[in-house]
Amino acid sequence: MDRLTNTIRPYAWGSTTAIPALLGAEPTGEPQAEMWMGAHPGAPSRLDRGAGGTTLSAVIAADPEGELGSAAVAKFGPALPFLLKILAAGAPLSLQVHPDLAQAGAGFEDEERRGVPIDAGHRNYKDANHKPELICALTPFDGLCGFRPPREAADLLEGLGVDSLKPYVDLLRAHPEEAALREVLTAVLTADREEMARTVTETAAAAERLGGPYAPYAGLVHDYPGDPGVIAAMLLNHVRLQPGEAMFLGAGIPHAYLDGLGVELMANSDNVLRCGLTPKHVDVPELLKVVVFEPSAPGVLRPEGGAEEVYETPIDEFRLSRFVLAPGGAPHTLPDAAPQILLCTAGAPTAGELTLAPGESVFVPAGEKVELSGSGTIFRATLVL
Repeated sequence: MDRLTNTIRPYAWGSTTAIPALLGAEPTGEPQAEMWMGAHPGAPSRLDRGAGGTTLSAVIAADPEGELGSAAVAKFGPALPFLLKILAAGAPLSLQVHPDLAQAGAGFEDEERRGVPIDAGHRNYKDANHKPELICALTPFDGLCGFRPPREAADLLEGLGVDSLKPYVDLLRAHPEEAALREVLTAVLTADREEMARTVTETAAAAERLGGPYAPYAGLVHDYPGDPGVIAAMLLNHVRLQPGEAMFLGAGIPHAYLDGLGVELMANSDNVLRCGLTPKHVDVPELLKVVVFEPSAPGVLRPEGGAEEVYETPIDEFRLSRFVLAPGGAPHTLPDAAPQILLCTAGAPTAGELTLAPGESVFVPAGEKVELSGSGTIFRATLVL
């Protein structure tokens, strides 16, 4: 078992205080958006087995079956198939979707063939993998997830009383659901930018004045003035997760995180197609290939089970569970067939011989027995064999 040293990513939308507060550290004044735990090449965790520091990705590459187990390598290949994060949103993230496995493979191959640099700002596919993800709230957590029914979206837009939104309202009421959502999102993202900026300004003013169901959208314009994503966001459901609740996001589902601290677990990928709320590249034609234009109610997940509370998802690449350990409680021995990362978010629990503080994590290779004890909260990230 290895204690991990993890990279904190300073994305502009990150909170300046949430991750430092979890770690018991002084804020630097800079945004701290995500702490990555895993073997993703963008920011692999580091560890030290006595021969000097190295990366978790290098350790796994040197002995995939020894670290991951033969069953995991046979099913997922010689790499850790998941990436665990602490995510701290101080401002809205980009409104985005993720491709499915076939779309990611085809898109990555196409951009490789065309010689698009992997770090180019207009590159859509950084790897050939899909990126389903699960976010579990550590604090009250606001997000947007999945399309509203078109008529419900039409009522919401109409209630603002903004004349330039009327064409979108009419489209949402005049077509079958899939066609309505496709036409309106396409129209919003391809509209004249100056005209759209005026619409966004009027929409934000009306949303701020009306409050209520408009409140989650009112502040978007302060972070992204004139951005068509402000209008696109109103096509989506608003979700507020309470601590311990989670939300699963599959391929093609538009979503954005607005505010809060959470534990995020995903397939080991960095593929994002953006719809708005971002200064970054938005590839509308490629985006429209990936978005699933169907209304979908955001399902709020609550952990199920006894000592190990599991967040059930339809994905084998990752599995998230939680242990809330009480003082004087019986220790818990973890299954050892698959690799796992253990993350402490509260208290001072013990994993094996290591005592963990909030924000600390360990990597446990397949085949190593670990016993959890003490008092605190531990999230367990592993995979399904």
